[in-house]
Amino acid sequence: MSYSAPSNWDEPELLDLTGAPVPEYGTGSLADLLPTLVAGQGVPGFTAAIPELAPADRNCVFLVDGMGWEQIKAHPDEAPYLTSLLGTSRGGTGRPITAGFPATTATSLASVGTGLPPARHGLPGYAVRNPATGELMNQLRWHPWTPPKPWQPYPTVFQQADKAGVATAQVSSPAFQTTPLTKIALSGGTFLGRMTGEERMDLAAERLAAGDRSLVYTYYSELDGAGHRHGVNSDAWRGQLMYVDRLVQRLAEQLPPRTALYVTADHGMVDIPFDEDSRIDYDEDWELGAGVALLGGEGRARHVYAVPGAEADVLTVWREVLGDRFWIAGREEALELGWFGPPGECDERVLGRIGDVVAAAHADAAITASVNEPNESALTGMHGSMTAAEQLVPLLEIRT
Repeated sequence: MSYSAPSNWDEPELLDLTGAPVPEYGTGSLADLLPTLVAGQGVPGFTAAIPELAPADRNCVFLVDGMGWEQIKAHPDEAPYLTSLLGTSRGGTGRPITAGFPATTATSLASVGTGLPPARHGLPGYAVRNPATGELMNQLRWHPWTPPKPWQPYPTVFQQADKAGVATAQVSSPAFQTTPLTKIALSGGTFLGRMTGEERMDLAAERLAAGDRSLVYTYYSELDGAGHRHGVNSDAWRGQLMYVDRLVQRLAEQLPPRTALYVTADHGMVDIPFDEDSRIDYDEDWELGAGVALLGGEGRARHVYAVPGAEADVLTVWREVLGDRFWIAGREEALELGWFGPPGECDERVLGRIGDVVAAAHADAAITASVNEPNESALTGMHGSMTAAEQLVPLLEIRT
């Protein structure tokens, strides 16, 4: 009696693209936060996109880099104050909002500041192709230099609120004051640089009280850095979360009357094991490199730019090699599925920045590049994709 192996013996089941948890653009994403707040302050041209949020005369957004919803829930002992606020998230529903895709800092901060999804503001990843030059452009470090205004031409929500008479301020590290990302995403009103977290909290409270209508944004980045270097289960990361917990309480205790404070984040994070199955090295994989001109994005959210004419072949190979662990979509598929914003709303100037193939991690895995991206490839904690650990962020609320 002969044995016949199953026909799909060497063919793992591909992930269903329609099963990818698409961000809640238009109703519950980071891009919807500031438009909702300033609509409640009477700034013309905006509507309340997140219906659960009640208007307030004074609004403060405290964005903690890398503090995902899942990470807060997993660490109640380190973050007792934040944990006590989980039920207030998203207007008392106890639900998170979504970061947007990719769940990465440059993309998310642009979404926050412009009130637009990535397909509109045009920062659709960590590193993307500049169609004008054919080079990869790192949108966090802004390298190589690219004129900021043409790259992101829309006014920020802060600029429009300031113009409408709202007392508007950003309180952050002085190092961020003149960066291109700040200019195109977070400018408008007054930038106030302060070094320590305590100084930022105290000054944010002062600026909220400075006007009958005020909008203040403040930011803390060190939690993200600890996660990247040491992982979200490390003592270093836990220590940073404890510090953030104290900062939030410090700010909450100083809020002036008629204020709503919202504590949120730009993304969460996952720890990627240091083994060959979890870290697929693009620079050592001839199959993945065949027909590829540029590899962009980051480990868990890749933009793949094909040699002209090879787009279909590259998509086929990437699905065959990685399709059981990554959602792998062609550019048009990703846009139609709403990964980068509502379908049909991609600006023409943004199309060429999005990969011919887009790979979003489902498993605890990353596509590294040990030769061309040695620093990024060595990180313990990573982010970018649409899993709950990366995509869901808090919108904790305190009102006076």
